[in-house]
Amino acid sequence: MSTRTRSSKKDTGGKRDTGGKKDTGNKKIPTSRRAGVQFPVGRIHRFLRKGNYASHIGAGAPVFLAAAIEYLVAEIIELAGNAATDNTKKRISPRHIQLAIRNDDELNKLLEDVTIAQGGVLPNIHKVLLPPQKTKKSEKDNQPEVGVVERRK
Repeated sequence: MSTRTRSSKKDTGGKRDTGGKKDTGNKKIPTSRRAGVQFPVGRIHRFLRKGNYASHIGAGAPVFLAAAIEYLVAEIIELAGNAATDNTKKRISPRHIQLAIRNDDELNKLLEDVTIAQGGVLPNIHKVLLPPQKTKKSEKDNQPEVGVVERRK
């Protein structure tokens, strides 16, 4: 019968000791997750390379662009959700996106040349086309102010 002696060192199963660090198993972590954004950084990087916008594309450019696009989308979706709620709807339609963009000064300036399909137009009636409003004149309005002398010619 053989007796086995245990060593005081931890048995790692043939693997190197990483010093307490988690072993990722050589898995690639997506750039979007590393950057902390939802939009696909790798896809945007590919589009920037294939689009011939510049001869060299830095590593930070697609991250910055993804973050900027994500911010704009979040802003538009928030305003469109508010517009949908105002119209007692639970689903955002192109009409709500149109209302959100056109009622916001900065987004309207950014997207002034954009046409949104099925978006419609902002409700607007020119003041000239409205019927004149009748106002009741009281007796005080017909009397001249005190101290004002009317001149007769």
